[in-house]
Amino acid sequence: MALTSPSFLASKSPLLPGRHLLPPSVKPITAVHSADPTKSTKSTAAAASTSSPSIPTQWSLESWKSKKALQLPEYPDQNDLVSVLETLSTFPPVVFAGEARSLEEKLGQAALGNAFLLQGGDCAESFKEFDANNIRDTFRVLLQMGVVLMFGGQMPIIKVPLLASSFDVGRMAGQFAKPRSDPFEEKDGVKLPSYRGDNINGDSFDEKERVPDPHRMIRAYCQSVATLNLLRAFATGGYAAMQRVTQWNLDFTEHSEQGDRCIHLPQINCLLYALKSFGPIQHRDISVHHLFLGFFEGYGTSSGMQNALHQYLGTVCLKLVLYCELAHRVDEAMGFMAAAGLSVGHPVMTTTDFWTSHECLLLPYEQALTREDSTTGLYYDCSAHMLWVGERTRQLDGAHVEFLRGVANPLGIKVSDKMDPSELVRLIEILNPRNKPGRITVIVRMGAENMRVKLPHLIRAVRGAGQVVTWVSDPMHGNTIKAPCGLKTRSFDAIRAEVRAFFDVHDDEGSHPGGIHLEMTGQNVTECLGGSRTITYNDLGSRYHTHCDPRLNASQSLELAFIIAERLRRRRLASRNPLASSRSSI
Repeated sequence: MALTSPSFLASKSPLLPGRHLLPPSVKPITAVHSADPTKSTKSTAAAASTSSPSIPTQWSLESWKSKKALQLPEYPDQNDLVSVLETLSTFPPVVFAGEARSLEEKLGQAALGNAFLLQGGDCAESFKEFDANNIRDTFRVLLQMGVVLMFGGQMPIIKVPLLASSFDVGRMAGQFAKPRSDPFEEKDGVKLPSYRGDNINGDSFDEKERVPDPHRMIRAYCQSVATLNLLRAFATGGYAAMQRVTQWNLDFTEHSEQGDRCIHLPQINCLLYALKSFGPIQHRDISVHHLFLGFFEGYGTSSGMQNALHQYLGTVCLKLVLYCELAHRVDEAMGFMAAAGLSVGHPVMTTTDFWTSHECLLLPYEQALTREDSTTGLYYDCSAHMLWVGERTRQLDGAHVEFLRGVANPLGIKVSDKMDPSELVRLIEILNPRNKPGRITVIVRMGAENMRVKLPHLIRAVRGAGQVVTWVSDPMHGNTIKAPCGLKTRSFDAIRAEVRAFFDVHDDEGSHPGGIHLEMTGQNVTECLGGSRTITYNDLGSRYHTHCDPRLNASQSLELAFIIAERLRRRRLASRNPLASSRSSI
């Protein structure tokens, strides 16, 4: 079943990865997704000739070793490394080829503006925090976000709660490695190798912990399999039921701190009802600013308090009205479907599809879990459904690009403001020579200001080359700052501004915003500033648990989903009425 020979690290395998050139002891994997019936040899050859990607000549499982590989650890015991990799190569795949092909088809729809990708999870998964409750809570937030985005965009797509307008590709079940800008970390005059993720070394500032240990890859594999098993149970066992997720969203709008403000301030609570009495938000031409002034004057509130309240609470209350309205409209839609005969117990209402993804960083691990699909003759990296190449490892002649060009998984490319448009076009040509929709997702991370300046040129270059890609915003990495206390953090306002810039640019260019890529958790952490709970610098230390980069907490993640859903709704309405604006002030 393994695709690797006993001499795992020796670069002696044939350069043409055809089935008959493999050593006699190496067999292609025959376990396939249930939706893909086993084909005859003749049909397999035909499929291989038409499927994406075409395998370039001179590619093999080990051809990446002839290229310069950045961000890889140096293991002190090579024999130990070989033994671990040979063991991994005999393990069952974490995911199946048919699932990856299904995701590619859905991403192809996102590239055309008919779907939306929701990709979220931890910056770097931890062995210490491996807990069923943590997995459940993050999955729950992804489900909630998926329903909100689905209703806002009303797109026929697949998502973590399977039902329509957004794909949820979890950054779970395998995101253990992290690239580092500095190979060493220094504290109090002591210099040690940087922490690179739990599947490489430990995060404790200890000499023994920081030594790369290949056996951590075995543990990472086992944890990935266990996580995926639990997620599949949640996805198909009723936990992802639409009725349940909708109720969670109603609870969020009623019991969030924004909702609490309305409970504790009777005037504002009455104002909300007054605002809602004007009808659906999108049909109301009314100034919240003037409503506040008139309303508070009626209550005899001092002018100073009027000014202070209307400036801050005007936006807060409008947000809350929008969130409440959307959540209740979803609930009403559920009632309509039930009345129409679509039972809440129907499988389409109680189950969901989901996929996993992670950065393709630790190439020996990725190679050990790569298998040949018996139905197509193509190679799939079975450690995850989707893989992406990072900003630090996307060199055109680098080892990571060389490895990825030969596997058939859908691929992501992380792009910052440093990316030259012509270089992006060339990279896409290398990774997707047949220009198949869904094969390439471009994940843009550059901050709001750079987004407005740089992204248009990238879009025009890709469009000019006739390439089909799915454009996705990563509003996290371009907005990392250092707090006065020394902790890394991100501002929710900056994240929101980058998302807004992403949508604005696509509106201007006539292209499609295809998704969002977030570092987030279902836990109530205090790692990013702002949001409805107004986390401040002073709050950061109270629940700062990340092993690498700051994450949005559950409340911030869901609030961002409501904001994006409103933008998707406006785009949908603008597509029907060219005179309407798709832009939002939220």
